[in-house]
Amino acid sequence: MYKAIRPSSSRFLTLRQQRYHVRSWGEYRPGMVPLVLVHGWMDVSASFQFVVDALQGERFVIAPDWRGFGLTRPQGAGPDPTDYGPVDHYVSPAEYLADLDFLLDALDAELGRDSGAAIDLVGHSMGGNVALVYGGVRPQRVRRLVNLEGFGLPATRPAQAARRYASWIDQLKALERGELALQQYDSLEGVAQRLIKTNPRLAPAKARWLAQHWAAQNESGRWQILGDAAHKVVSALLYRADETQAIWRCITAPTLSVEASDDSLARWFKQGEYNLDEFHQRLTAVPDCRRARVEDAGHMLHHDQPAAVARLIEDFLA
Repeated sequence: MYKAIRPSSSRFLTLRQQRYHVRSWGEYRPGMVPLVLVHGWMDVSASFQFVVDALQGERFVIAPDWRGFGLTRPQGAGPDPTDYGPVDHYVSPAEYLADLDFLLDALDAELGRDSGAAIDLVGHSMGGNVALVYGGVRPQRVRRLVNLEGFGLPATRPAQAARRYASWIDQLKALERGELALQQYDSLEGVAQRLIKTNPRLAPAKARWLAQHWAAQNESGRWQILGDAAHKVVSALLYRADETQAIWRCITAPTLSVEASDDSLARWFKQGEYNLDEFHQRLTAVPDCRRARVEDAGHMLHHDQPAAVARLIEDFLA
């Protein structure tokens, strides 16, 4: 199994009725700018371990498990780590913005920093989308902004709203019936093999290390992915690409957008629905944005090429 070079420490904070799990690396010293890492959909904070191990400089790094992922669960949840509470709720993307803001408030108080002091923010996939929007909503709180494979979604039209609401209701009913339950595995090795199936570049030693953070044994003794099945429910609201770009125009932090050599969008969306050219055009809304590409990497580029990703981040932050 992979051995972490810079082991993390864990703690829990109460934020917005959630028992938030926050992972940290390194020691904070006055004057440091914390580096905050936010993970993607169906992922966990430990996912950044390989990049943290590849960082050359001394940094204080923190990474939360988003609500309903990893070890973050509602306040008062039972002992089963795979139980995220009632299944009749849906997590709006806006909740992540508020959670991040509350987390940074708590971080400032804990470290004795000025309230609202700036951080360096890196987000992967869904976390990258959240980071970009947060950079426009709270521009004063972000010194440098890095987006790893956070592409947003295809543009929508108002005419799609009625069908979207209907799909949302139908999926809520499916959630109630237990039809959206996350996969379970007989062993931790089974979880590791699932990770490798999703990302063939992932070395077995790293897959085994990630598996112990990505899943936990439930009350029946099986290994279950640490994520709330409610996250599989489609958003009730349409993705507004024009609104998102308007928010991006408010970003003041220098921004780096990093993509992998494998074209994720070509695999996720039908031809003509959404592609990299359209994403690059959207990025022109970010006032100070540069792009970078990581070779021999897929969507989980921080697993495939952690040293290259760490270099890009450190060079940009410097």
